[in-house]
Amino acid sequence: MNEGLKKELTLLDVFCIATGAMISSGLFILPGLAFAKAGPAVILSYLIAGIFCLPTLLSMAELTTAMPKAGGDYFYIMRGFGPLLGTIAGFSTWFSLSLKAAFALIGVGAYVSLVTDIPINVIALVCCLVFVLLNLIGVKEAGRFQVFLVIGLLGILLVYALWGIKEINPVNYSPFFSKGFEGVLITASFVFISYGGLTTVAALAEETRNPGRNLPLGMLLALIVTSIFYALVIYVTIGVSSPERLKVTLTPISDGAGAFGGEFFKVVVSIGAFLAFISTANSGIMTASRYPLGMSRDKLLPAAFQKISPRFKTPYVAVLFTGLFILLAVLFLRLELLVKVASSILILLYIFANLSLILFRESKIISYRPKFRAPFYPYLQVLGILGGLFLLIEMGSFVVFLTTIFIALGVIWFKIYGQKRSRQDSALIHLLEELVSKDRELISDNLLTELRDIVVERDGLIKDRFYTLVENSKVLDIEGPVKMEDFFHEVSDILGEELDISPREIFEKFVEREKESSTALGKGLAIPHIIIEGGDSDTMLLVRAKAGVIFPRDEVVHIIFILLGFPGERILHLKLLAAIAETIQDPEFHQRWSRAKNIEELKNIVLLTERKGATK
Repeated sequence: MNEGLKKELTLLDVFCIATGAMISSGLFILPGLAFAKAGPAVILSYLIAGIFCLPTLLSMAELTTAMPKAGGDYFYIMRGFGPLLGTIAGFSTWFSLSLKAAFALIGVGAYVSLVTDIPINVIALVCCLVFVLLNLIGVKEAGRFQVFLVIGLLGILLVYALWGIKEINPVNYSPFFSKGFEGVLITASFVFISYGGLTTVAALAEETRNPGRNLPLGMLLALIVTSIFYALVIYVTIGVSSPERLKVTLTPISDGAGAFGGEFFKVVVSIGAFLAFISTANSGIMTASRYPLGMSRDKLLPAAFQKISPRFKTPYVAVLFTGLFILLAVLFLRLELLVKVASSILILLYIFANLSLILFRESKIISYRPKFRAPFYPYLQVLGILGGLFLLIEMGSFVVFLTTIFIALGVIWFKIYGQKRSRQDSALIHLLEELVSKDRELISDNLLTELRDIVVERDGLIKDRFYTLVENSKVLDIEGPVKMEDFFHEVSDILGEELDISPREIFEKFVEREKESSTALGKGLAIPHIIIEGGDSDTMLLVRAKAGVIFPRDEVVHIIFILLGFPGERILHLKLLAAIAETIQDPEFHQRWSRAKNIEELKNIVLLTERKGATK
């Protein structure tokens, strides 16, 4: 049931999905409502909201490149804080993205109603059904459709800005802070949902090619381009529009186009708005549906949400469920309240994204290996957390109250359904174990293994005979110093019991091998390897000797790969030795080996080291 999703999204797709999700309601509906709250300084409100997004963007980029899985921010919050907060995050992001898609559909209806008598809700419902169908067919098709929409949209907006800037009336910008600077900050929290496209991309990480490059680059480019277009287009709109009309209109950009370009250009910009809302609705359904999928994989929702279409490779149950919720939102939710609640939830999730990055960094989990690392850690993350809290407070007590109710509903669902089904391991528990416990009773190795498997899949690491051998090997972590003979006695007993071969025979082979030539290779490394009768498959034992194993000539060894081969597989035995040699050439191997906290991390260090050749 847990089938894989196809990796079909390119850098251009990532950029267009994020950009299309941001440039829609945030530009074609909200400027009028926001202008009523902040006056001409609403331009700064949009820029401030974008700046507040930057720390979170960098944190999300790191986390999603480390864990490029369906569900995006839900996935890493779940792995960071455990299933309770994971449940809240999953429902919250799904709810926020779905509301944003519903808002976009209402925008589609508002702009189409300018040229038709069809009611707004009817238009929105028809469009919703079309996008659900498109997302059922495939993410590649939905992504390509998104590219077409966004390129057309940006072209129209560029013409609007370049033409309109010549027609602005400077009087419209005075007084610039007509509602005071506090109004600017309050409005920044109101329009924060305009940048929700960053979250949408994280949800599609599992379906993105080369996520280590394409996700952070696509997200950063989308934020920069979107912020520039917001500032330019809103600046022109204020300059060419009647302030009194701008405060009440739900079609501010089209009205601005009509003011300096006549009816024809108003229709052209309305087409651009239509493209923008379509792109947001399409990306909203595309990405929101991945959250029920991710939650179902973690047993926080019924297993039916994991179902993948055999033909189209899309999560069809999750898509249909999300589409139904958006239809209901279009019919029954108030527009401004919808925006405020979705924005407050989004701000909360951005706070948790920054907290999650701090948690993963400080837990020092060896298999947490992002392809992109956020700069200026932890100062940028702290700034993102404080900025998010500030914006959340500015939302007002009623919106915060509604958000709290929504969170409480998530807690209730977890207590009723998820608590007895979902796994408990998290980076938070690993960090607590690191700080207060020495006996590892608090944690299992589930998270370490899961993150390791994600890295293997992400980087296309070779799962060959060497990988399997290491994965199934035993690991010894020896504290005190020990002489070579005593060490060989200990490992011979372990291997003899495992392979049902005389420990004495194994011991004598090791001693004989050392007499021929020492397997201690310098730099604290030894690879004792022997060929022995009585088995049919190679066996490996990994050893870390913290104080060292003392080999001949007083050579102290801390890293030991023990390999037992059998006569029928001598060539494989040589290939395995070559794989070991390649593994230990990694410049960070020795440092990671000495810092590993437990035997599972020791094993993961070997498994996650990139190698060029396969041992079959």
